[in-house]
Amino acid sequence: MNLFLILAFLFFIGSLSGWGLEVLFRRFISKNNPERKWINPGFCAGPYLPIYGFGLCIMYLIASVEKFDIVTSPVWEKIILFFAMAVCMTAIEYIAGILVLKMIKVRLWDYSSEKWNIQGIICPKFSVIWALLGALYYFFIHPHILGALNWLSRNLAFSFFIGLFFGVFVIDAAQSMQLVAKLKKYAEENNVVVRYEEIKAHIRNWHKENKQKYSFFFPFKSSIPLSEHLKELRERNKK
Repeated sequence: MNLFLILAFLFFIGSLSGWGLEVLFRRFISKNNPERKWINPGFCAGPYLPIYGFGLCIMYLIASVEKFDIVTSPVWEKIILFFAMAVCMTAIEYIAGILVLKMIKVRLWDYSSEKWNIQGIICPKFSVIWALLGALYYFFIHPHILGALNWLSRNLAFSFFIGLFFGVFVIDAAQSMQLVAKLKKYAEENNVVVRYEEIKAHIRNWHKENKQKYSFFFPFKSSIPLSEHLKELRERNKK
């Protein structure tokens, strides 16, 4: 099968499943959500996280190297594979985080409270988690991915749905750029870094205080302009 179609399929699966994984993590595990609220982790409105889509493609490519028998010891072969997956996922996480931070002045996530973190973007704790996820992928998902790819090769009509996904994703991302532009403008005018999760939590609490319905898929939607929320949050932080 064409490698491009394989990677497109994996990006599709990874983006959707990664979004679901993040929703569950933030709901039941994350210490940044003590109220155990359901939180949409995505920057876009739809249920997908591109970083996991890229991650699944990388994990697939790394796991595929195994067939070349580069390392003779099966144990060391697995250790090297999982280490490589952790390094690559950490690199993707850092590149995505630093680009958004430097170009848009928005901090998508913050590991500043974690030990040995680098710029609050990556840390050993989550690199270990990436390694564990890599192991889970290799033993429990990769064999099924291969089966799914075989099925896809026999049912290429399904590629239409993959194309539909990318169409919706591109439109959603384009609309989300309007939000990006507003956050970037505010950050530059006030010489601050906007903490993405903090502003989302602020808007969520504002809806609760004003007894208004909060939109899970549109966390920045409000009856007042986003600039007012940003201004109010900045005043609260000053206090």
